Amino acid sequence: MDSNPIPVTVLTGFLGSGKTTLLNRILSERHGRKLAVIENEFGEVGVDNQLVIQSDEELFEMNNGCICCSVRGDLIRILGRLLKRKDRLDGILIETTGLANPAPVAQTFFTDDEMRRNFRLDGIVTVVDAKHLSTHLDLGDESVKQVAFADVILLNKTDLASPRELDALEARIRGINAVASIHRTRNCAVPLGRVLDIGGFNLGRATEIDPKFMEPEYPFEWAGAYRLPEGTHDLVIGHRDGDGRGHGHEHDHGDGHAHHHHGSENELDVAVMPVGSLGEGDIAAVRDAAVAVFSGWERRVKEGELILPGPSLNRLLLNRGSGGFRVEVASPGLFLVFEGCGEDPLHVHVAGELVKPSWQADFHAAHEHSEGVTSVGIQHPGELDGGRLNEWIGGLLRTKGNDIYRMKGVLSVRGAARRLVFQGIHMLFDAKFDREWGSEPRVNTLVFIGKNLNRAALTEEFKACLSA
Repeated sequence: MDSNPIPVTVLTGFLGSGKTTLLNRILSERHGRKLAVIENEFGEVGVDNQLVIQSDEELFEMNNGCICCSVRGDLIRILGRLLKRKDRLDGILIETTGLANPAPVAQTFFTDDEMRRNFRLDGIVTVVDAKHLSTHLDLGDESVKQVAFADVILLNKTDLASPRELDALEARIRGINAVASIHRTRNCAVPLGRVLDIGGFNLGRATEIDPKFMEPEYPFEWAGAYRLPEGTHDLVIGHRDGDGRGHGHEHDHGDGHAHHHHGSENELDVAVMPVGSLGEGDIAAVRDAAVAVFSGWERRVKEGELILPGPSLNRLLLNRGSGGFRVEVASPGLFLVFEGCGEDPLHVHVAGELVKPSWQADFHAAHEHSEGVTSVGIQHPGELDGGRLNEWIGGLLRTKGNDIYRMKGVLSVRGAARRLVFQGIHMLFDAKFDREWGSEPRVNTLVFIGKNLNRAALTEEFKACLSA
């Protein structure tokens, strides 16, 4: 087995996004690398090869089909020919047609033994057009998969969109693929180190670029802390005379409708839970307990009825997005009020006076995206039982392989001094041990990108693989 396989970079992106511009930038740089370029076109007559600048790199062209289907055999044959070169290549660039699903291209380096021995999938770089990306994503075409499979995303043609539009596009991309690094570009101007030799296995690189990419999703959108005396108090949803917007808790989703996670704009889930203090540890403990509460059975509460503090989910039945309810407090203290996903403001009144929260926080709510593609990240310390891990991954690939677009991670296996790094594409999986952990904390880091992913189930199944 070649101990130093040739890195392969797949350049993908929808039609007109700027893939060839990026390729020409790479080829025109004085990087000193010996590169081969594989061009794929969909059509009987090739033109892309005429658009690629003349260089010393070898250029191979594949016509009459998309690289992800009919000409995949041609790809393997070309790669085989490249192995017979006398001088070793430093890398290979594969530019796919804009209509291509990048998964089968990447799978080439998992399924064929010779390919696995001699080549390493370094990364999938997706170029997206800031002007037209939203339109493509709305259509649910191949651009969604191109974003989902990416290790690096170039948000290109930034001069054609406003800063606010670019922020919204990044947020939408993050909803599909939370682990990819995103770079805003004009004419694909980007340092080569951000698209080449990125190390597809190195998930730690993603945490360096975006430390919050593993930030969990929650079934609630906001929480506020209120110090309440003994007695019965008013909880008001919506705007009423005298309420104003005094506590500063407003939702602005920008899409014109409420995101009530259980599907009705006239229902809102609320939990009122006691907390010992506003210390970080106490808040985190109650927050985690609230996650379990929101996943349980709800109490349906009509306007004017009581909300009971404690581990119970109150589904408030609203009238056109508003309503008044009562909170009964048996003993004075500090309470966290968790609000499900809604646009209407929440107010607490004591003896008719508006009470402002002494602490509040917004949470990354688990909204559904039209693309149906999401990311699930898991970070957990400890050592894994190898047998349980194999059994879990094997079962996951058999039952959920079609829905898992990408998965990758760094794992700590009991009895192994080195890190186990892996990546998978659909039902294909590849893992190897790389460097030793040394003094680095042995923290398992995994990410799954795909459809119909159950965060809670994946997390619990993973934890079951930990050694006792």
